[in-house]
Amino acid sequence: MVPLVLEDALSLELSSAEVFSGTPEAAALLLRDAVQLRASRQGPVQVATAESLTGGAICTVPGASAYYRGGVISYAYEVKAQVLGVDAQLLAREGAVHPAVAVQMAVGAARVCGADYAVSTTGVAGPDPADGQPVGTVYIGVCSPGGSEVFERHYSGDRAQIRAAASADAIALLARAVRGGAGG
Repeated sequence: MVPLVLEDALSLELSSAEVFSGTPEAAALLLRDAVQLRASRQGPVQVATAESLTGGAICTVPGASAYYRGGVISYAYEVKAQVLGVDAQLLAREGAVHPAVAVQMAVGAARVCGADYAVSTTGVAGPDPADGQPVGTVYIGVCSPGGSEVFERHYSGDRAQIRAAASADAIALLARAVRGGAGG
């Protein structure tokens, strides 16, 4: 893990996990199975999303309404700050494509939606770089009862391919958290 220290003393570490290579639909089935397993052992589980570059593509599997509380699509800085609670000064200083923004988006989604777990995506799908980051740079934040994690990804392809890869990876990382982390 690579430690990150920000000016405002917020300290994060980038977490590591394999990049999910399947489709968003396949990842959604992993999430459904993880939620059902966790629910059978510990009671109902609720999940939420906060999406920027994926624009609402994360929740796609039939039956998700049994565990998916809702989500926030937040392209605008104001929505990230006012709805999700992302630090406006962080957004002004670093832009939206930043690991701390991803974590704050996930935490905000869990809070706003009343969920146990949440995932967020923020990044650059293209066609042009943004916030000083190249196309394909994505941060995925995951919030769980045990804490928060952030994952840095660098995808290749066109806008649609980057969004699909980020969606699938975000769902798989949310399933990983619901299962109980890297060891599942």
